[in-house]
Amino acid sequence: MPKVALVLADGFEEVEAVAPIDVLRRAGVDVIVAGLKEEPVASARNLRIIPDTTVDRLNPEELDMVILPGGAGGVERLKQDPRVERLVKAMEEKKKLIGAICAAPTALAKFGVLQGRKATVYPSLVEEIKPAQYLDKPVVEDQNIVTSQGPGTALEFGLKLAERLVGKERAKEVADRMLLKY
Repeated sequence: MPKVALVLADGFEEVEAVAPIDVLRRAGVDVIVAGLKEEPVASARNLRIIPDTTVDRLNPEELDMVILPGGAGGVERLKQDPRVERLVKAMEEKKKLIGAICAAPTALAKFGVLQGRKATVYPSLVEEIKPAQYLDKPVVEDQNIVTSQGPGTALEFGLKLAERLVGKERAKEVADRMLLKY
């Protein structure tokens, strides 16, 4: 069973965290919710999620993917946390999967993993993912990195992540049961 860590920081965007968690768990993926701290993590609209663990307890060797959800406040906290940067860089070094949605691709750019890559981001943040080549698409894949644009693309993002982890057929089964076109 593939193992994924989704990293939460205060100010995360609810849909961009919960939709991929839901889709991936339906697909049979082990999703670990990791906070920057042990306490419940507050979203942009004060929904609180209790993390399974903290980011410093994650071992990149044991993970198949790391996911960063958006939310301006949450992404700023992720960008400033050296543990998150180390985790993302370790995943990139091992060519393991990395997912980022909405504002989170700006963290990937800051960490230096979008150099020479195609990516997408929330439209008002295009300049912040340079030197990546921006594509105005809901979900963009480039090698081991999958990026997406925002809350409205969160389910499609989750399904693409599921496809990468457990195959297109399984992702399609999940989509069908959720009454989504995929």
